[in-house]
Amino acid sequence: MNRQYADLVAPSPRRHRSHGPLVPAGHPAGHSAAHPAQPAPAYGAPGAGALHVLVVENDPRAADPLLQGLARHGYATHGATTGAQALRGHREADLVLLDLDLPDLDGLEVCRGIRAVSDLPIIAVTARGSELDCVLCLQAGSDDYLVKPYGFRELLARMEAVLRRVRVRPADEPAAGRVVSHGPLRIDPGARTAVLDGRPLDLTRKEFDLLHLLAAQPGTVIPRRQIMAQVWDDAWSPRGRTVDTHVGTLRGKLGSSAWIVTVRGVGFRIGSP
Repeated sequence: MNRQYADLVAPSPRRHRSHGPLVPAGHPAGHSAAHPAQPAPAYGAPGAGALHVLVVENDPRAADPLLQGLARHGYATHGATTGAQALRGHREADLVLLDLDLPDLDGLEVCRGIRAVSDLPIIAVTARGSELDCVLCLQAGSDDYLVKPYGFRELLARMEAVLRRVRVRPADEPAAGRVVSHGPLRIDPGARTAVLDGRPLDLTRKEFDLLHLLAAQPGTVIPRRQIMAQVWDDAWSPRGRTVDTHVGTLRGKLGSSAWIVTVRGVGFRIGSP
């Protein structure tokens, strides 16, 4: 067993120790899966007021002792085995521990997807140890990068350091509700409204989510599979031309096909008509 789990120590004085639904998480590099992993049994119910940590790992040998160790130190925890689950579940978390090798989406895509809509602290916990991997992950929005195997006390220290930095940030409006402006286009995710040149756009729920996802990451090509995971909550099931159909409808409502650029073989990005 890696040494990160060998030095789990006695509970700290935190008042809240329990944690919520457990899903085995993280996965060795190069692994692929035909279907999403199933949730593992929960160890307990979350304590009120505990900091909530989402552990994105799909190897139960790594996830289970990590979740238990964090719970012993007063964190409320739950796990995710796939990138799609992480993109859905991060909204309830105070911090994310993200493995980069997931069966459906690359961890860098998941990191960019979370960062596009939230300032939620993210620490990559991965077997990828090259300098390039670290640079790419930090550029994708990760707050810290920890290479396996690592010491559990080091992980705790890095978590506390990241959380301290978050606490001293100005208390602006929550990132998840931050208005996105892209030229004459203005998107308010809190009110779920989109306005172009002062004119409200009549968008369906999926159209709004798709437009917000693209506009929140200007200059970034969003892969089709990430769009399926983040907008349709499903990175597994084939959907034919669902994304293309919604893109076509959005282009019509925006008044120009140049608003959404197709990058053949990859995905889409927001344009600038």
